[in-house]
Amino acid sequence: YFNISLGMAKDSYTGPSHVQQVLFNLAAFVVVVAGMRASSDILIPFLLAIFLSVIANPLVLKLRSRGIPIAGAIVIVILGIIAIGIGVTSLLGTSLNDFSDNLPIYKEMINNTAANFLQFFEGLGLKISGAAVIERFDPGAAMSLTSSILSGLGGVLSNGLLIILMVVFMLLEATIFKYKMRNIFGSKSDGASQVDSFSDTVNRYMLIKTGTSLATGIIATIWLMILGVDYPLLWGFLTFLFNYVPTVGSIIAAVPPALLALISPDGGLITALLSAAGYLVINISIGSILEPRILGNGLGLSTLVVFVSLLFWGWVFGPVGMVLSVPLTMTIKIALSNSESGKWLSTMMDAPMTFSSDK
Repeated sequence: YFNISLGMAKDSYTGPSHVQQVLFNLAAFVVVVAGMRASSDILIPFLLAIFLSVIANPLVLKLRSRGIPIAGAIVIVILGIIAIGIGVTSLLGTSLNDFSDNLPIYKEMINNTAANFLQFFEGLGLKISGAAVIERFDPGAAMSLTSSILSGLGGVLSNGLLIILMVVFMLLEATIFKYKMRNIFGSKSDGASQVDSFSDTVNRYMLIKTGTSLATGIIATIWLMILGVDYPLLWGFLTFLFNYVPTVGSIIAAVPPALLALISPDGGLITALLSAAGYLVINISIGSILEPRILGNGLGLSTLVVFVSLLFWGWVFGPVGMVLSVPLTMTIKIALSNSESGKWLSTMMDAPMTFSSDK
């Protein structure tokens, strides 16, 4: 009787229900996110090293195609990265220090300007409590956020030697990565082709995105120099970083120089509007027209996904997470698109223009 009951129990058990499976997946997700947040001091340099190695690997392959040995190609690329890092640090170091020192003054000036605007509207008969508005929506918070982002990035780059060493080892590993995958999955298997497709797509996306971000930062710097806005190199570098975040990043990068132009003695409302208009033109021409044509369909993200990823990765990894939010999310999207079970989720993350252009 015991054996019969045990056999019936086995037959009647069909495994965890769908609701239980969803709860298990959510619990696993929470544990993974908590682990990433707790180990951010280790993961952030690792993610930056991956970011740099993905961008540098095509350069290494280009040098190798011209007959330069792998060790020589990596040394040339690493020296180039170090030279760029030293150049950027020397150019931005003074500007960042001056901006940080003058931050309290800038915040007070912005709040006073906002109070004057609200008083102007009150004089027109509009019932606005200026003090309450400024207390709840602090205009100077944008400057504080900018300073914290730049300071956070500077703090991470203090681990420059560790990041460079990891980039070197990753570039060495990249030369044999595909061969390892083919040995694991077999040269003609779907798994090997999916890994190759994923790797090539990520490399292409990061290379194009870096090129357009660099162009955006240079054009923004020149425009701010023409307008006479203080710290144009600093704002151009911020624009370069946040161009990796479509739409939302351009807005974040445009606010500090516009506010600084507004309160500057040599600037004013017209200069601030011209600064914002310049960012709008740059974003439309490069971010909305040129970049989608180069990337093509399937490599865009909806604005909602961009905004949520900015909040999520920024909460997990801080300022570096905000900068890398879209590259990280795009990498996940590309991985899902190369998986049969994850294609539906990748489609849900697509930008709306992907579907309008197909009609």
